[in-house]
Amino acid sequence: MGTTQSTGRDTNSNIRWLKPGQVEAMRDSAYEGRHGPRDDAIVTVLYDTGLRRSELAAVDRAMLDLDAGELRIPAEIQKDYPNDNSPSVATFELDQSGDLRTVRTLRAYLSARDDSSPALFPSRKADRMTGKGINDVVKRLAERAGVEPYAYRGRGVPADVSAHTLRHSVAWRMLRDDEGNSLYDVRNRLRHATILTTERKYDHFETI
Repeated sequence: MGTTQSTGRDTNSNIRWLKPGQVEAMRDSAYEGRHGPRDDAIVTVLYDTGLRRSELAAVDRAMLDLDAGELRIPAEIQKDYPNDNSPSVATFELDQSGDLRTVRTLRAYLSARDDSSPALFPSRKADRMTGKGINDVVKRLAERAGVEPYAYRGRGVPADVSAHTLRHSVAWRMLRDDEGNSLYDVRNRLRHATILTTERKYDHFETI
């Protein structure tokens, strides 16, 4: 199968997404490598919250409240900060559907760590993983699991999967696999500036 072509914009003809079973396959494949708990946690948090890779790289352990099942992120680690329309602080309820095991996955990952780094995902070479490093984890697991992303131009290949594919996959899951969500719920989860952005990207995920 050939890869889908990108025009450089997220239009509804070039967005790629994964279905829940494919993400589960990636999570399972994490344990075939040296950093199983960490890599599983990376994919799980991205797929649960829809965070961008640069945002996840900036998350500290102290921003997690696993007893409450929440992740709280300040404005300064979010995209487009600072500017005249800087984002607000955001609190994510983890695993809203109850199917992703996010809290349990994070507890297992954190309990296996023996370092004192404040970063949720530290690096051996630096204080924390970079956005590129997080994206590399996602791509490696997609290749290992052999997942082929969906798109409206046809199926892609594992090499097409990126951290941003998981962000699109959050929208597909909320609108097609979970119950009771609207485009407004997707907009809030992904923190789009306006509902128009959400509609442009994802209204085609709803059935007609």
